[in-house]
Amino acid sequence: MALSFDDIRTLFEQRGAMAYSGEPITQLEHALQTAQLAEQAGAPDTLIAAALLHDLGHLLHPRSTDGSSPSVHGVDDLHQYYALPFLRPHFSAAVLEPIRLHVDAKRCLCAIDATYFDRLSPDSVRSLALQGGVFSADEASAFRQQPHAEDALQLRRWDDLAKCEGRATPELGHYLEVVRGVMHDVPLDATADAPSHGR
Repeated sequence: MALSFDDIRTLFEQRGAMAYSGEPITQLEHALQTAQLAEQAGAPDTLIAAALLHDLGHLLHPRSTDGSSPSVHGVDDLHQYYALPFLRPHFSAAVLEPIRLHVDAKRCLCAIDATYFDRLSPDSVRSLALQGGVFSADEASAFRQQPHAEDALQLRRWDDLAKCEGRATPELGHYLEVVRGVMHDVPLDATADAPSHGR
């Protein structure tokens, strides 16, 4: 079932206060900080919307009841795919693909940026192993050839920076208006939630 605009807002309002993966912020704060970084970088509205919604799978996932990080329990919750069937009827690939690819973007950045791994939070390091580990050079090259891969890499960098306790951001309504502006009906795309690289 597709999520309506009101459903998305309700998810953030009702579940956004959950802790974000062992970090000193909530899921909502993380979403707002990521969207703010995208907006400050002059990203297009589709990528700002992806930044706000990239972890929506955590809010939808049935295991996400207490806000604890699945990686602590040795679980990869595949959150990057979980929300896509609910979002696909209303969003284009420019929104959906950076969301789908943002976990593999971490694996790619570890392969192509020698300083990236050392900047990851402890939870991101823990989840990296569960998500398949660092890409090989060939895997990184193949990843970067996918449509919207560069947007996913940028989203991933904002994602990593959006974990600051007490950072001031615009209210949720500000970014929901961006989301509303890019929502529309799109044709069913069976590849939009398929794991890449055979995963």
